[in-house]
Amino acid sequence: MAINADTLLDRLYLKSQITKWRVLAVIFAVIALVVAFERYSMHSPIEKDYVARLSFDGIIDDDRKVYDLIDDIGDNNKVKAVIVWLDTPGGSAVGGEEIYLRLRTLSEKKPVVAVMRSIAASAGYLVALGTDHILARDGTITGSIGVLIETAEVTELAAKLGIKPIIIKSSPLKGSPSPFEKETPESDRAIHDVIGDFYTRFVDIVAERRKLPHDTVVQLADGRVYSGRRALDDKLIDAIGGEDEAMKWLEDEKHIRKGLDIKDVKVEEENSLLDQLTQSVAGKFFQRSSVTLDGLLAMWHPHLH
Repeated sequence: MAINADTLLDRLYLKSQITKWRVLAVIFAVIALVVAFERYSMHSPIEKDYVARLSFDGIIDDDRKVYDLIDDIGDNNKVKAVIVWLDTPGGSAVGGEEIYLRLRTLSEKKPVVAVMRSIAASAGYLVALGTDHILARDGTITGSIGVLIETAEVTELAAKLGIKPIIIKSSPLKGSPSPFEKETPESDRAIHDVIGDFYTRFVDIVAERRKLPHDTVVQLADGRVYSGRRALDDKLIDAIGGEDEAMKWLEDEKHIRKGLDIKDVKVEEENSLLDQLTQSVAGKFFQRSSVTLDGLLAMWHPHLH
């Protein structure tokens, strides 16, 4: 039976489509196997011992997944020590405090050492205090011990624009500070009381962990930043160095076996298998990220004038 040209072209097209989908199916299957293997290997009984690298890059947030990750590291018998890699200006005061507390609990199970990079200030320094040993480079920016609340007051601008804010509240201090109200001595005092409470907590932690007199810490904790070299002179850190020096300290002081691999540990994204496959094949062409910080901030950033 003769096949005309159109029928032949249709069959060739369908065959090429079937071949293409078969190839894609094989690719997806291989990716699925790789993902499954990676997840299995994280908890495999034949996995080798290693040193975990827990990184804090960017703004510190109040993130439950991070706290769970720290707890999981403590329960993992294959992790023999932890390097906390810090490159952060700080962030949420509560987030910094919670990570500090989790690291103190973790240090009861295995040694933990902090490696400061370009910046580890404010809540970032608070996190470092949760470790057993702190290292920084000469040029590291650290310190900025303190707390802040930032807002703006736009009443005069609103008046120029003909805008009259209407605020109905149960008491004079409700909602203070507000950008739509002039600051009063009472509201100023109330905010300073809140800041002062956590500032005192911060100072107490520094004094306890660095074994420094309280009065000395108060002098150091005026909000200024320090270079790594100055921080060493003031006993805010233990030594100048990086990850190599951290490993040597773990081997010499904590008797961690030499030659262990360092493995990054991160919060696992709760994506579906389809999402993982799609991301693996296509990549992330568009990525949007935003961090919202509410409440007290323990964060350093330069004010530009």
